[in-house]
Formats: sequence, structure tokens, C-alpha cells
Amino acid sequence: MIDKPIETVMRQSKRDILIPADLVATVNEDNNLQHAFLVLTKVKYAKIPVLDNNNHFKGLISLSMITEQMLLDTGITTRPLDSMKIKEIMQKDVPTIYERENLEVILRHLVNENFIPYVDHDNKFLGIITRRELFKEINFLAHNFSKRYVALPVYHEKTVSQSAAQ
Repeated sequence: MIDKPIETVMRQSKRDILIPADLVATVNEDNNLQHAFLVLTKVKYAKIPVLDNNNHFKGLISLSMITEQMLLDTGITTRPLDSMKIKEIMQKDVPTIYERENLEVILRHLVNENFIPYVDHDNKFLGIITRRELFKEINFLAHNFSKRYVALPVYHEKTVSQSAAQ
């Protein structure tokens, strides 16, 4: 559980850690891999969300997933990219978040991922929360904590009893 003083200061920031869906590069699950390859190359991201026709989150697609399909025993080819659909190779077991106020869950997911998809309870894609945006909030915390709180060191029992004996 996040300490209340830490959470209180982080919530004072006027910044929103959510990058809304309309600002996030996405692809449709029915697009071919060539389309996904072009989008990923153009936006310079390694991984992006995959949606269905109703903007429901379906998974993630990455450059490495696509390039794996291009590798043959005899070399590299782009031929499979025209005929294969994104939904055939995308990562489907992706953690998502429904409550953007739950900083503890967000922190836990962003330890291993660059971003976490934010969806509603019907799995409609609403945006992403990135590790970068969360670090900006931690930076805010680091520079503003002492404006509201005084941090005192915590002494363990052993340390206190040792000090009393001296």
C-alpha cells in the first residue's frame, strides 16, 4: 500500500498521467502485418495497442512479433506481412487498468512494461498510462513533498535501545 502522504502529494499535481486514446497510435486487429509494420516504424514505438472495429482493446503488437514472421531459414522476406492479420500474432494476455486512481496497481504494472492500457469495464480503449508520465509525477513528488510534510527518520527498536544504552 502506498503511504498516504506520498499519494496525497502525487495527487496534487495538475498533470494527468493518462494519454487519451485519440493521441495514441493504434492498429486494427484485422489489418495486415505490413500495415502494423509501417505504423510502428513511423511512430518509432516498439509496441502499440490493437483494437477491434468498436475500439475495444484486443492486445498489443510489436516490431519483434512482426520481424519474427519475416525470418526464414534462407533469409528475410516481407511476403508474409501482406497475408497475415495482426490478430494472428498479437499478444492477447495483456494486463489493463480500469481505475486510473489506483496508483499501487499502476506502479506494479509499469515496473515491467513501458505502458499499461486504460480501458472501461466494457474493454473500450480509453488511452494509456506510460512509465514516462508516471516518472513525471514522481519527479513532482520529489520536488514538492516537503512543501506539505516534514519527513522524520524512522528508528527501529534495536537502534533506539542501542542509543539509550550509550
